[in-house]
Amino acid sequence: SVALLQAARKKNSLNLLELTETELEEQFVRGDGPGGQATNKTNNCVVLKHIPSGIVVKCHQTRSVEKNRKIAREILQEKVDLFYKGEDSDVLKEKKASEKQKQEKKRRAKENLERKKLFKEMQQLDKE
Repeated sequence: SVALLQAARKKNSLNLLELTETELEEQFVRGDGPGGQATNKTNNCVVLKHIPSGIVVKCHQTRSVEKNRKIAREILQEKVDLFYKGEDSDVLKEKKASEKQKQEKKRRAKENLERKKLFKEMQQLDKE
């Protein structure tokens, strides 16, 4: 289930499970990482826990507490959806579709590279 949870944070998923505020436990803590005084003196990192599933999300993407709260809820909603729906989750389906597109793009690029190599070899043979 860890691999399923890592597939979260994909945008445009429509049929996600709804979260109620009574199921959530929210904390504001000091963030970590680079930033110096701006990070060390402010509690703008949001830790959000979904009590029924035990899933915890920590968000410190911006300096704004409100933006971090919103982002944390979006991430948590996607992770909870993955947790309960598993293979049927729209988030996972979207992730698989994007992986398939990436692989197809790589395959086409590789084919084009092979064609170019062949063409250059043919030109070299023609010159000789």
